[in-house]
Amino acid sequence: MSTTQRFTALDVFRGMTVCFMIIVNNQGSGAEAYAPLEHAAWNGFTPTDLVFPSFLFAVGNAMAFTMPKFQSMDQSAVLMKILKRTFMIFLIGYLLYWFPFVKQNELNQWVMKPVETTRIFGVLQRIALCYGAASLMIYYLSKRTVTVLSVAFLVGYWLMMYLGGDYTMLGNLQIKVDKWLIGEGHMYKGEGVPFDPEGFLSTFPSIVNVIIGYYAGVLLREKGKEYETITKLLLSGAILLAIAYCWNYSFPLNKKLWTSSFTLYTCGIDLMLISLLVYVLDKTHYRKDWTNFFEVFGKNPLFIYLLSDFVPIMLNLFKDAQSRTYEEAINLDFFQKLAPGPFGAFLYSAVLMLFCWVVGYWMDKRKVYVRV
Repeated sequence: MSTTQRFTALDVFRGMTVCFMIIVNNQGSGAEAYAPLEHAAWNGFTPTDLVFPSFLFAVGNAMAFTMPKFQSMDQSAVLMKILKRTFMIFLIGYLLYWFPFVKQNELNQWVMKPVETTRIFGVLQRIALCYGAASLMIYYLSKRTVTVLSVAFLVGYWLMMYLGGDYTMLGNLQIKVDKWLIGEGHMYKGEGVPFDPEGFLSTFPSIVNVIIGYYAGVLLREKGKEYETITKLLLSGAILLAIAYCWNYSFPLNKKLWTSSFTLYTCGIDLMLISLLVYVLDKTHYRKDWTNFFEVFGKNPLFIYLLSDFVPIMLNLFKDAQSRTYEEAINLDFFQKLAPGPFGAFLYSAVLMLFCWVVGYWMDKRKVYVRV
Protein backbone atom coordinates (compact mmCIF):
# COMPACT_ATOMS: atom_id res chain seq x y z
CA MET A 1 0.00 0.00 0.00
CA SER A 2 1.38 3.38 -1.00
CA THR A 3 2.03 5.85 1.78
CA THR A 4 2.37 9.02 -0.31
CA GLN A 5 -1.21 10.25 -0.03
CA ARG A 6 -1.41 9.33 3.64
CA PHE A 7 1.58 11.48 4.45
CA THR A 8 0.18 14.24 2.25
CA ALA A 9 -2.99 14.45 4.36
CA LEU A 10 -0.95 14.64 7.57
CA ASP A 11 1.49 17.15 6.08
CA VAL A 12 -1.41 19.34 5.00
CA PHE A 13 -3.01 19.11 8.45
CA ARG A 14 0.28 19.95 10.16
CA GLY A 15 0.97 22.70 7.64
CA MET A 16 -2.44 24.31 8.14
CA THR A 17 -1.80 24.29 11.88
CA VAL A 18 1.61 25.98 11.56
CA CYS A 19 0.23 28.50 9.05
CA PHE A 20 -2.60 29.62 11.33
CA MET A 21 -0.34 29.49 14.38
CA ILE A 22 1.89 32.13 12.77
CA ILE A 23 -1.12 34.30 11.95
CA VAL A 24 -2.79 34.21 15.36
CA ASN A 25 0.50 34.62 17.28
CA ASN A 26 1.58 37.71 15.36
CA GLN A 27 -1.34 40.09 14.96
CA GLY A 28 0.01 43.55 14.19
CA SER A 29 -0.02 46.36 16.73
CA GLY A 30 -2.06 49.53 16.38
CA ALA A 31 -5.50 47.91 16.29
CA GLU A 32 -7.57 45.20 17.90
CA ALA A 33 -7.43 41.90 16.04
CA TYR A 34 -10.53 40.22 14.62
CA ALA A 35 -12.33 38.34 17.41
CA PRO A 36 -11.84 34.85 15.84
CA LEU A 37 -8.08 35.53 15.75
CA GLU A 38 -7.97 36.11 19.51
CA HIS A 39 -7.98 33.50 22.27
CA ALA A 40 -11.07 33.30 24.45
CA ALA A 41 -10.64 35.73 27.34
CA TRP A 42 -11.21 32.86 29.80
CA ASN A 43 -13.96 30.25 29.52
CA GLY A 44 -15.18 29.58 26.01
CA PHE A 45 -13.68 28.76 22.65
CA THR A 46 -12.54 30.55 19.50
CA PRO A 47 -10.93 29.15 16.31
CA THR A 48 -7.58 30.44 17.62
CA ASP A 49 -7.87 28.14 20.65
CA LEU A 50 -7.77 25.14 18.31
CA VAL A 51 -4.33 25.90 16.87
CA PHE A 52 -1.98 24.75 19.65
CA PRO A 53 -3.94 21.56 20.50
CA SER A 54 -3.92 20.71 16.80
CA PHE A 55 -0.13 20.98 16.73
CA LEU A 56 0.08 18.50 19.62
CA PHE A 57 -2.38 16.26 17.78
CA ALA A 58 -0.13 16.47 14.70
CA VAL A 59 2.88 15.51 16.83
CA GLY A 60 1.00 12.35 17.74
CA ASN A 61 0.16 11.70 14.07
CA ALA A 62 3.83 11.86 13.15
CA MET A 63 4.78 9.53 16.02
CA ALA A 64 2.51 6.86 14.58
CA PHE A 65 4.78 6.64 11.53
CA THR A 66 8.14 7.02 13.27
CA MET A 67 7.74 4.85 16.37
CA PRO A 68 7.60 1.53 14.45
CA LYS A 69 11.28 2.19 13.64
CA PHE A 70 12.00 1.84 17.36
CA GLN A 71 11.24 -1.88 17.14
CA SER A 72 14.60 -2.51 15.44
CA MET A 73 16.54 -0.47 18.03
CA ASP A 74 17.86 -1.30 21.49
CA GLN A 75 15.79 0.00 24.38
CA SER A 76 18.68 2.13 25.58
CA ALA A 77 18.97 3.73 22.14
CA VAL A 78 15.22 4.40 22.02
CA LEU A 79 15.22 5.91 25.49
CA MET A 80 18.18 8.12 24.64
CA LYS A 81 16.53 9.26 21.39
CA ILE A 82 13.28 10.20 23.14
CA LEU A 83 14.99 11.98 26.03
CA LYS A 84 17.41 13.80 23.75
CA ARG A 85 14.60 15.10 21.52
CA THR A 86 12.54 16.12 24.54
CA PHE A 87 15.47 17.96 26.08
CA MET A 88 16.46 19.71 22.85
CA ILE A 89 12.96 21.01 22.07
CA PHE A 90 12.51 22.15 25.68
CA LEU A 91 15.89 23.90 25.63
CA ILE A 92 15.14 25.64 22.32
CA GLY A 93 11.85 26.89 23.75
CA TYR A 94 13.53 28.17 26.88
CA LEU A 95 16.30 29.94 24.96
CA LEU A 96 13.72 31.46 22.62
CA TYR A 97 12.04 33.19 25.57
CA TRP A 98 15.41 34.39 26.85
CA PHE A 99 16.59 35.48 23.38
CA PRO A 100 18.17 37.88 22.48
CA PHE A 101 19.64 37.62 26.00
CA VAL A 102 20.04 41.41 26.24
CA LYS A 103 17.75 44.40 26.70
CA GLN A 104 17.95 48.15 27.07
CA ASN A 105 17.63 49.63 30.54
CA GLU A 106 16.28 53.06 31.50
CA LEU A 107 19.59 54.64 30.47
CA ASN A 108 19.39 53.00 27.00
CA GLN A 109 22.30 50.76 27.95
CA TRP A 110 22.40 47.16 26.78
CA VAL A 111 22.38 44.75 29.71
CA MET A 112 21.91 40.98 30.05
CA LYS A 113 18.38 39.77 30.64
CA PRO A 114 18.33 38.24 34.11
CA VAL A 115 17.95 34.46 34.19
CA GLU A 116 15.78 34.69 37.28
CA THR A 117 12.98 36.33 35.27
CA THR A 118 13.17 34.08 32.22
CA ARG A 119 10.01 32.11 31.53
CA ILE A 120 10.53 28.36 31.99
CA PHE A 121 7.34 26.84 30.57
CA GLY A 122 5.93 27.78 27.17
CA VAL A 123 4.70 26.47 23.83
CA LEU A 124 7.78 24.52 22.71
CA GLN A 125 8.40 23.36 26.26
CA ARG A 126 4.90 21.90 26.39
CA ILE A 127 5.39 20.22 23.03
CA ALA A 128 8.62 18.70 24.36
CA LEU A 129 7.08 17.42 27.59
CA CYS A 130 3.99 16.03 25.85
CA TYR A 131 6.08 14.33 23.18
CA GLY A 132 8.42 12.82 25.77
CA ALA A 133 5.66 11.58 28.08
CA ALA A 134 3.50 10.19 25.26
CA SER A 135 6.47 8.47 23.59
CA LEU A 136 7.57 6.75 26.80
CA MET A 137 4.02 5.66 27.61
CA ILE A 138 3.37 4.25 24.14
CA TYR A 139 6.77 2.53 23.88
CA TYR A 140 6.79 0.87 27.29
CA LEU A 141 3.09 0.30 28.03
CA SER A 142 0.25 -1.60 26.40
CA LYS A 143 -2.49 0.23 24.56
CA ARG A 144 -4.91 -0.63 27.36
CA THR A 145 -2.60 0.86 30.01
CA VAL A 146 -2.02 3.99 27.91
CA THR A 147 -5.78 4.41 27.59
CA VAL A 148 -6.33 3.98 31.34
CA LEU A 149 -3.57 6.49 32.10
CA SER A 150 -5.06 8.97 29.62
CA VAL A 151 -8.45 8.75 31.31
CA ALA A 152 -6.70 9.11 34.68
CA PHE A 153 -4.94 12.28 33.48
CA LEU A 154 -8.24 13.84 32.41
CA VAL A 155 -10.36 12.80 35.38
CA GLY A 156 -7.51 13.27 37.89
CA TYR A 157 -6.81 16.80 36.62
CA TRP A 158 -10.51 17.65 36.94
CA LEU A 159 -10.66 16.36 40.53
CA MET A 160 -7.44 18.14 41.51
CA MET A 161 -8.66 21.44 40.06
CA TYR A 162 -12.06 21.02 41.73
CA LEU A 163 -10.64 20.20 45.14
CA GLY A 164 -7.64 22.55 44.99
CA GLY A 165 -9.35 25.85 44.27
CA ASP A 166 -11.77 27.34 41.75
CA TYR A 167 -11.65 27.90 37.99
CA THR A 168 -10.66 31.58 38.09
CA MET A 169 -7.27 32.85 36.96
CA LEU A 170 -5.99 33.65 40.45
CA GLY A 171 -7.85 30.97 42.38
CA ASN A 172 -7.08 27.80 40.43
CA LEU A 173 -4.72 25.07 41.59
CA GLN A 174 -2.40 25.37 38.57
CA ILE A 175 -1.23 28.88 39.47
CA LYS A 176 -0.57 27.74 43.04
CA VAL A 177 1.52 24.79 41.85
CA ASP A 178 3.53 26.94 39.43
CA LYS A 179 4.27 29.57 42.07
CA TRP A 180 5.54 26.82 44.37
CA LEU A 181 7.43 24.93 41.66
CA ILE A 182 9.15 27.66 39.63
CA GLY A 183 8.25 30.94 41.32
CA GLU A 184 6.50 34.04 39.94
CA GLY A 185 9.66 35.31 38.23
CA HIS A 186 9.68 32.40 35.79
CA MET A 187 5.98 32.57 34.95
CA TYR A 188 4.21 34.19 31.98
CA LYS A 189 3.00 37.72 32.75
CA GLY A 190 1.13 38.56 29.56
CA GLU A 191 -2.18 38.45 31.44
CA GLY A 192 -1.02 41.26 33.74
CA VAL A 193 -0.36 38.87 36.62
CA PRO A 194 2.00 35.87 36.97
CA PHE A 195 -0.06 33.11 35.36
CA ASP A 196 1.23 30.53 32.90
CA PRO A 197 -1.23 29.04 30.39
CA GLU A 198 1.39 26.36 29.73
CA GLY A 199 1.89 25.59 33.41
CA PHE A 200 3.04 22.31 34.88
CA LEU A 201 -0.27 20.83 36.02
CA SER A 202 -2.16 21.42 32.76
CA THR A 203 0.57 19.57 30.88
CA PHE A 204 -1.04 16.27 31.91
CA PRO A 205 -4.35 16.68 30.02
CA SER A 206 -2.45 18.09 27.02
CA ILE A 207 -0.48 14.82 26.80
CA VAL A 208 -3.79 13.22 25.84
CA ASN A 209 -3.95 15.42 22.71
CA VAL A 210 -0.74 13.76 21.53
CA ILE A 211 -1.92 10.26 22.46
CA ILE A 212 -5.24 10.59 20.63
CA GLY A 213 -3.37 12.01 17.63
CA TYR A 214 -1.04 9.01 17.77
CA TYR A 215 -3.83 6.43 17.70
CA ALA A 216 -5.55 8.32 14.88
CA GLY A 217 -2.28 8.01 12.95
CA VAL A 218 -2.01 4.31 13.82
CA LEU A 219 -5.52 3.76 12.45
CA LEU A 220 -4.51 5.42 9.18
CA ARG A 221 -1.24 3.50 9.02
CA GLU A 222 -2.79 0.09 9.69
CA LYS A 223 -6.21 0.37 8.03
CA GLY A 224 -5.37 2.75 5.21
CA LYS A 225 -7.58 5.43 3.76
CA GLU A 226 -10.73 3.39 3.29
CA TYR A 227 -14.24 4.63 4.02
CA GLU A 228 -14.25 2.50 7.17
CA THR A 229 -11.24 4.43 8.50
CA ILE A 230 -12.79 7.79 7.65
CA THR A 231 -16.04 6.75 9.34
CA LYS A 232 -14.24 5.62 12.51
CA LEU A 233 -12.33 8.90 12.72
CA LEU A 234 -15.51 10.89 12.15
CA LEU A 235 -17.52 8.89 14.68
CA SER A 236 -14.76 9.07 17.29
CA GLY A 237 -14.59 12.83 16.85
CA ALA A 238 -18.36 13.14 17.30
CA ILE A 239 -18.26 11.05 20.50
CA LEU A 240 -15.47 13.18 21.98
CA LEU A 241 -17.34 16.37 21.11
CA ALA A 242 -20.48 15.04 22.83
CA ILE A 243 -18.52 14.12 25.99
CA ALA A 244 -16.78 17.51 25.98
CA TYR A 245 -20.09 19.33 25.58
CA CYS A 246 -21.54 17.56 28.62
CA TRP A 247 -18.35 17.94 30.69
CA ASN A 248 -18.29 21.66 29.89
CA TYR A 249 -21.12 22.21 32.39
CA SER A 250 -18.97 21.12 35.33
CA PHE A 251 -15.45 21.72 33.95
CA PRO A 252 -15.74 24.59 31.43
CA LEU A 253 -13.88 24.70 28.13
CA ASN A 254 -10.81 26.77 28.92
CA LYS A 255 -7.64 26.85 26.84
CA LYS A 256 -5.59 28.74 29.45
CA LEU A 257 -6.31 26.06 32.04
CA TRP A 258 -6.33 23.35 29.34
CA THR A 259 -9.33 21.75 30.99
CA SER A 260 -10.17 18.11 30.33
CA SER A 261 -13.29 19.15 28.40
CA PHE A 262 -11.05 21.39 26.25
CA THR A 263 -8.78 18.42 25.47
CA LEU A 264 -11.66 16.25 24.31
CA TYR A 265 -13.31 19.09 22.41
CA THR A 266 -10.18 19.94 20.42
CA CYS A 267 -9.36 16.28 19.77
CA GLY A 268 -12.90 15.75 18.52
CA ILE A 269 -12.57 18.60 16.04
CA ASP A 270 -9.11 17.40 14.93
CA LEU A 271 -10.37 13.86 14.31
CA MET A 272 -13.11 15.28 12.12
CA LEU A 273 -10.66 17.52 10.26
CA ILE A 274 -8.31 14.60 9.61
CA SER A 275 -11.20 12.47 8.31
CA LEU A 276 -12.26 15.34 6.04
CA LEU A 277 -8.74 15.78 4.67
CA VAL A 278 -8.33 12.06 4.03
CA TYR A 279 -11.68 12.03 2.24
CA VAL A 280 -10.91 15.09 0.10
CA LEU A 281 -7.35 14.07 -0.77
CA ASP A 282 -7.74 10.32 -1.11
CA LYS A 283 -11.33 9.68 -2.11
CA THR A 284 -12.34 12.67 -4.21
CA HIS A 285 -8.73 13.11 -5.44
CA TYR A 286 -9.29 16.84 -5.21
CA ARG A 287 -5.59 17.69 -5.04
CA LYS A 288 -4.57 20.97 -6.58
CA ASP A 289 -1.99 23.63 -5.80
CA TRP A 290 -3.61 24.52 -2.46
CA THR A 291 -2.22 21.36 -0.86
CA ASN A 292 1.34 22.23 -1.91
CA PHE A 293 1.08 25.54 -0.07
CA PHE A 294 0.36 23.88 3.27
CA GLU A 295 2.78 21.00 2.67
CA VAL A 296 5.66 23.51 2.72
CA PHE A 297 4.77 24.38 6.33
CA GLY A 298 4.21 20.74 7.23
CA LYS A 299 7.63 19.57 6.08
CA ASN A 300 9.64 21.99 8.23
CA PRO A 301 7.23 22.84 11.07
CA LEU A 302 9.72 23.41 13.89
CA PHE A 303 12.10 25.61 11.90
CA ILE A 304 9.30 27.70 10.40
CA TYR A 305 7.71 28.17 13.82
CA LEU A 306 11.06 29.33 15.23
CA LEU A 307 11.51 31.70 12.28
CA SER A 308 8.05 33.18 12.87
CA ASP A 309 9.08 33.96 16.45
CA PHE A 310 12.60 35.12 15.61
CA VAL A 311 11.53 37.83 13.14
CA PRO A 312 9.15 39.67 15.53
CA ILE A 313 11.70 39.39 18.35
CA MET A 314 14.27 41.15 16.19
CA LEU A 315 11.75 43.77 15.05
CA ASN A 316 10.93 44.53 18.68
CA LEU A 317 14.56 44.66 19.75
CA PHE A 318 15.45 47.95 18.03
CA LYS A 319 13.70 51.32 18.16
CA ASP A 320 13.39 54.22 15.76
CA ALA A 321 13.90 57.95 16.44
CA GLN A 322 10.43 58.15 18.00
CA SER A 323 11.24 55.37 20.51
CA ARG A 324 8.93 52.97 18.72
CA THR A 325 10.02 49.42 18.05
CA TYR A 326 10.44 48.56 14.39
CA GLU A 327 7.42 46.29 14.69
CA GLU A 328 5.27 49.17 15.96
CA ALA A 329 6.62 51.54 13.31
CA ILE A 330 5.96 49.11 10.46
CA ASN A 331 2.40 48.54 11.63
CA LEU A 332 1.53 52.16 12.37
CA ASP A 333 3.27 53.76 9.39
CA PHE A 334 2.43 51.14 6.77
CA PHE A 335 -0.16 48.49 7.56
CA GLN A 336 -2.49 50.72 9.59
CA LYS A 337 -2.31 53.45 6.95
CA LEU A 338 -2.84 50.91 4.19
CA ALA A 339 -5.81 49.29 5.94
CA PRO A 340 -6.79 50.91 9.26
CA GLY A 341 -8.21 48.65 11.96
CA PRO A 342 -8.21 44.87 12.38
CA PHE A 343 -7.61 44.19 8.67
CA GLY A 344 -4.31 46.05 8.85
CA ALA A 345 -3.31 43.95 11.88
CA PHE A 346 -4.24 40.83 9.92
CA LEU A 347 -2.23 41.95 6.88
CA TYR A 348 0.92 42.22 8.99
CA SER A 349 0.51 38.66 10.25
CA ALA A 350 -0.31 37.43 6.74
CA VAL A 351 2.83 39.04 5.29
CA LEU A 352 4.94 37.46 8.05
CA MET A 353 3.32 34.11 7.35
CA LEU A 354 4.05 34.42 3.62
CA PHE A 355 7.66 35.38 4.35
CA CYS A 356 8.04 32.22 6.44
CA TRP A 357 6.41 30.23 3.62
CA VAL A 358 8.91 31.57 1.08
CA VAL A 359 11.80 30.48 3.31
CA GLY A 360 10.14 27.09 3.79
CA TYR A 361 9.56 26.74 0.04
CA TRP A 362 13.23 27.51 -0.65
CA MET A 363 14.27 24.87 1.89
CA ASP A 364 11.87 22.28 0.46
CA LYS A 365 13.18 22.82 -3.06
CA ARG A 366 16.70 22.13 -1.79
CA LYS A 367 15.53 19.16 0.29
CA VAL A 368 16.61 20.86 3.53
CA TYR A 369 14.58 19.55 6.44
CA VAL A 370 15.44 20.53 10.01
CA ARG A 371 14.90 17.74 12.54
CA VAL A 372 15.67 17.65 16.24
